[in-house]
Amino acid sequence: MARAPRRVYTGVVETAGETKRYRTIWISDVHLGTRGCKAEFLLDFLKHNESDTLYLVGDIIDGWALRRTWFGWRQLHNDVIQKVLRRARKGTRVYYVPGNHDEMARDFVGMRFGGVRVVSEAVHKTADGRKFLVTHGDQYDAVIQCAKWVAKMGSWAYDLSVIVNHWLNFARRKLGYPYWSLSAYLKHRVKNALEFIAEFRRAVTQEAKRKGLDGVICGHIHHPEQQTLDGVLYINDGDWVESCTALVEDFDGRLDIIRWDKVLAAEPAVAA
Repeated sequence: MARAPRRVYTGVVETAGETKRYRTIWISDVHLGTRGCKAEFLLDFLKHNESDTLYLVGDIIDGWALRRTWFGWRQLHNDVIQKVLRRARKGTRVYYVPGNHDEMARDFVGMRFGGVRVVSEAVHKTADGRKFLVTHGDQYDAVIQCAKWVAKMGSWAYDLSVIVNHWLNFARRKLGYPYWSLSAYLKHRVKNALEFIAEFRRAVTQEAKRKGLDGVICGHIHHPEQQTLDGVLYINDGDWVESCTALVEDFDGRLDIIRWDKVLAAEPAVAA
């Protein structure tokens, strides 16, 4: 059944339609607490997509940003947390794998909060029997491990590009153009960034291969993709700052990346 047109008001996107259920959903790099977080998109995705298991693959809350200022925290960010906790209370198995921006949660590995289990990493077995390492991925980032101050400077520069991107897209909306990510555009056209992504892919897939697994599911670099490297399936579930993507597994074990901003863009908007 086709969805009804969505209504856009007070910055929140709502859609009407059937809810789809999956065996598993992976979400990472939400960065709650920052201006760039697309919490309204994520809430809409969660409203229309449910699962037996939900993995939160790191950088859900941006502790680095919150140490600087609480200015970026909005009610929508509270709503995301409440939505996840409600899922856990209703029986969804929720695993939280902390990343580098929410590394404070690593002090609570092995514990549960509101039904959410905090784990350093996990091994997920799909319906068709394949096994995947689930990790945020910062452990395999040489910059994070060897020069954290450089990573934090890069994070500051990234936040600046997100602010510029916010006002750029404000103007684009006024002119009737769809959302466009400046930071993603720059990342995919700078040679050093492309080399970093390639090196990151190699590092995490080698770790999965070393553990005797079929693949790896990660986040961290905000670059959603799915490809096979040296016999190991590499999947990055993306983020909710630039791409608004999630990885889903159906009940046959099929894995797909959903680009929710594209789903919303395909629906006609109606002024409230």
